[in-house]
Amino acid sequence: MKKTISLVCLIACTFIWGTTFIAQDTGMDNIGPFTFNCVRFFVGFLTVAPFVFLIERKKINHQIKNNKKQFFKLIVPVGIFLFLGCIFQQVSLLYTDVANSAFFTIFYVPMVPIIVYFLFSEKLHWSIWPSVFACAVGGYFLSDIGDATIRFGDSLVLIGALFWALHIIYIGKIIDNFDLPFFIALMQNLIVAVLSFLLVIVFEEFDFDKIKLETIEILYAGILSGGAAFALQLFGQRNISAAPAAIVMSLEGVVAAIAAWIILSQILELNNIIGCLLILGGILL
Repeated sequence: MKKTISLVCLIACTFIWGTTFIAQDTGMDNIGPFTFNCVRFFVGFLTVAPFVFLIERKKINHQIKNNKKQFFKLIVPVGIFLFLGCIFQQVSLLYTDVANSAFFTIFYVPMVPIIVYFLFSEKLHWSIWPSVFACAVGGYFLSDIGDATIRFGDSLVLIGALFWALHIIYIGKIIDNFDLPFFIALMQNLIVAVLSFLLVIVFEEFDFDKIKLETIEILYAGILSGGAAFALQLFGQRNISAAPAAIVMSLEGVVAAIAAWIILSQILELNNIIGCLLILGGILL
């Protein structure tokens, strides 16, 4: 029963993440990628804060009091890996379309089992490897090798996928040690918002008038993705280990491609559809 609930949480999380790609893409019409990420994750921080206060306030002192060093040893890399994954993903949308960015992001699927197998010596069920292969081949069918600009964007996403893989692995580790999903979501949102703000100061300008023009996109990405989806991810990974969790969450690529087709009229060609089916097959396996 617990695994079923966790699976439902992960599927809901991937639906939100997949549709958030649209908000991420259209949300940069008036502001830069660093500004968008900064405000988005600050909104996510504000969204989660009341749940921390109402549900986990008493648990925080009890669980962290004697393990502060261990908590910060895990939450810092969780926040940094999320920040780096989001930055590469957000910037990639300046150079490639939503479907490509979404599908190349899910290359964290083959990266997660490889990292946990070789670095952490965790045993994996045999079904992981053919699932990984199907997802990787599916991602290949999304690449437009004839367009250098798109290839550059895809390369940025692939770099980001490494950090998404590490984020998923470390989320699994921190939720195993600390049953504080809302507080962990709060802290990682804060870390990403602060680090993104530093990039805004260096590379962009913080213009409130322009930010207000992207209110709907920021609220969608902040409340649903930064707040709800990352909390759902934590609940999901309570009972599902990192490698199969990554495969389930790769469904976000399929959701994003369909959403881009419906909302942004980004047409799915035959090779895109084959990629979708291969990834879906990998998830079902």
